[in-house]
Amino acid sequence: MKNVALGNTSLQASAVALGIMRMVSLNVDDAAKVLDTVTDKGVNFIDSADIYGGGKSEEIFGQALKKSGVKREDLIIQSKGGIVLDPKRSHGDLVFGQRYDFSKQHLLDAVDGILKRMGIDYLDFFLLHRPDPLMEPDQVAAAFDELQAAGKVRHFGVSNCNPMQVDLLQSAVSQRLMVNQLQFGVMHTGPIDFGLHVNMSDDRSVNHDGEIIEYSRLHRMTIQAWSPYQYGMFEGPFIDNPKFPDLNAKLQELADAKGVTKNAIATAWILRHPANMQVILGSMNQDHLKESITGADVELTKQEWYDVYFAAGNTLP
Repeated sequence: MKNVALGNTSLQASAVALGIMRMVSLNVDDAAKVLDTVTDKGVNFIDSADIYGGGKSEEIFGQALKKSGVKREDLIIQSKGGIVLDPKRSHGDLVFGQRYDFSKQHLLDAVDGILKRMGIDYLDFFLLHRPDPLMEPDQVAAAFDELQAAGKVRHFGVSNCNPMQVDLLQSAVSQRLMVNQLQFGVMHTGPIDFGLHVNMSDDRSVNHDGEIIEYSRLHRMTIQAWSPYQYGMFEGPFIDNPKFPDLNAKLQELADAKGVTKNAIATAWILRHPANMQVILGSMNQDHLKESITGADVELTKQEWYDVYFAAGNTLP
């Protein structure tokens, strides 16, 4: 398994991580099998959030961890907080928020809840889950300091934040913000598209994300790519989707040439980018996980990377 250095540290993590949002759909025995499967393939990074499954995903994970053959100290466990659940809104595995809350007390309570549900003593990483327009940086700084001093959280980061939001927060917190979790993949390439269309006026020239990839590389923040096989925002997978025949044909061609699957090629495509990203897998299907994880050890040439980009419907100026 290829490893990546997280943030500006020498801390090594698997290039592919397991996201447990959908673990709410499993019983404890099956969840334990998933943990054993991914760790046997070299995955040592777990990603969660306190809202996943309304908290149930973390409870199942905690029970599965005890039942599996995996030791806590062999894992890097990350969770996110800052969203207040809306009990009236849910969609399958997804549970939505009614507001964001980055107040000191909410963040402290969020971490305590995560640790209790998972049955662990500390988090390796705690991320702020999406930006809060009402954020008071001093409140976040006070929470981070208390969490770190208590040994409850070792490292910190953000998710879905643009560069100015990161800078604003970093100006207040004493800890280095090490990761930013963003949607990125073959069919979600906005942060790349606008950079190719500089000084142009077409749709792809619109900068929605504030040079987030370039910023992350300059500041050595690890980008964690979520929903790597989805198009749109939770609209569905693009792999084996008849809406994308050219893309699937190209993925299959490369998969056949390299003796892997289309999932593996989609994983390798993200990891080929020199920003040193991590890929977060959200499947609970053991076969799909094995296929996708294999992509961490597949090397794409520059031309193969561009060929996939073109097959996804993109062009060069």
